[in-house]
Amino acid sequence: MAYRSASRMAATCAIAGSLLLFVGTYLHPLSADPNEAVAAFTEYAADHLWVASHLTQLAGITLMVAALLFLAQQLEEESGTGWARIAAGGAIASLAVATALQAVDGVALKHMVDAWTAAPAAQKEGVFYAAFAVRQVEIGLASMLSLLMGLTVTVYGVALLVDHTYPQWVGGLAIVGGVPTMVAGVVMAYTGFSGLAMAINMPASSLLLVWMLILGGYMWRREGSRLSSLN
Repeated sequence: MAYRSASRMAATCAIAGSLLLFVGTYLHPLSADPNEAVAAFTEYAADHLWVASHLTQLAGITLMVAALLFLAQQLEEESGTGWARIAAGGAIASLAVATALQAVDGVALKHMVDAWTAAPAAQKEGVFYAAFAVRQVEIGLASMLSLLMGLTVTVYGVALLVDHTYPQWVGGLAIVGGVPTMVAGVVMAYTGFSGLAMAINMPASSLLLVWMLILGGYMWRREGSRLSSLN
């Protein structure tokens, strides 16, 4: 009974987390070039849902990491693969970096850009550079999150390929999405939120989101098949 409950819980976390991350990202303003600070800060200051959208993203990532931890436990119990334990460590580290990123991007940066738009003309330049400094911290955290999350999902892909619990293509899809996510993190570290970094990161992140939804669906269906076989 506990196993069945955990399996369904993992599936629920995977699907609900994916949907929350999608909603949070959809609410995030994307019109301005993120590498053009003045235009981006102006857009961010005008967005009244900024904090809510980022907290929604964090909630989604938290649920997705919970699903990955359930998956790692399942893979380790069924096949004893060490890859699952390594992947679980990466998932926990990714959540820690994601939380720090949302604290900087979702809260601190919003306060800074609001202060910049409200500052008197004589103080605007100084407040702008303070906000710009916060932005650089955000870039550093975003690049590390992309690199770490990509590596984590890639390791999960290897664990799934070794385990054979799920279809092999599910593990392959994790690797196909994880590797470019890592590449995006490296490019971001060198170029910030450049066009190249976004061109790599956005499709890779979308692919990982689809992978998580598929994984949740297989978790739910697999448990349903297991229950049917017991009856």
